[in-house]
Amino acid sequence: MEKFRAVLDLHLKHHSALGYGLVTLLTAGGERIFSTVVFQCPCSATWNLPYGLVFLLVPALALFLLGYMLSARTWRLLTGCCAPSARGCCRSGLRGYLVCAQLSAAAALAPLTWVAVALLGGAFYECAASGSAAFAQRLCRGRPSSCVDELPLVPCHQAKASEVQDLLKDLKAQSQVLGWILIALVIIVLLIFTSVSRCLSPVSFLQLKFWKIYLEQEQQILKSKATEHATELAKENVKCFFEGSRPKEYNTPSIKEWQQISSLYTFNLKDQYYSLLHKYVNRKEKTHSIRSTEGDTVIPILGFVDSTGINSTPEL
Repeated sequence: MEKFRAVLDLHLKHHSALGYGLVTLLTAGGERIFSTVVFQCPCSATWNLPYGLVFLLVPALALFLLGYMLSARTWRLLTGCCAPSARGCCRSGLRGYLVCAQLSAAAALAPLTWVAVALLGGAFYECAASGSAAFAQRLCRGRPSSCVDELPLVPCHQAKASEVQDLLKDLKAQSQVLGWILIALVIIVLLIFTSVSRCLSPVSFLQLKFWKIYLEQEQQILKSKATEHATELAKENVKCFFEGSRPKEYNTPSIKEWQQISSLYTFNLKDQYYSLLHKYVNRKEKTHSIRSTEGDTVIPILGFVDSTGINSTPEL
């Protein structure tokens, strides 16, 4: 039991890193399966280019959209946004663009992994490049006149001229070089973004640690209390249904109150709150809205505040 608790604590502390690592491994494994089992280059001047590009880019696009769908922050931004009562909710200006940029950066991890691993493998690039007429003209410069016609057959090892078949090594080398360049660029951009966001952080390193601990505890307690309240309410309603009596009055948060704590978090130096729930219970007046006040800003490093949800905490 102690070992299980240690593993659970490790997951709670590093769930973001573990999640990104798992996504990367699954994406890389999926690409390897696709390239070896599913992918079969047609070795045709007509189909090589579109076939190779489809396998290289379409799964990356699907993974990108899936990244949006699996983000709790996406649904915080969209849920109820187009409702008649949500006036101006979708027109959040610069803050909305910043949130969308952060969502896009997080969702780009899996597709970039797919493209990088695919380029390192080389199969998709070899097929696509061998079917490009413009690329063939440049690659076959100084080689036999049959090179352009035989180049689409190179991925299937069907080129008659050995000099043309040897171009497969050049295609693989180009693909792998592009793959490593992409990996290096992603790491550099990630390092720069992380460094800048940390540098511009309005809170200290230890306070960020405390902040994350607070959010984990708040979400666990919120889920526990919500489950308890929902259970009591359901029991009372079922009891009254069978007994034909009137139910007792339960104080359940209203639609407006749920909306107040479900919007996107913004940071304010004047009034420091660790979550929207924290901000809501400390509002000055019961009728006061907490959605937007003067001085509210979106801080990139505090994006984890919106990533938590009532169903995101692990269960034993």
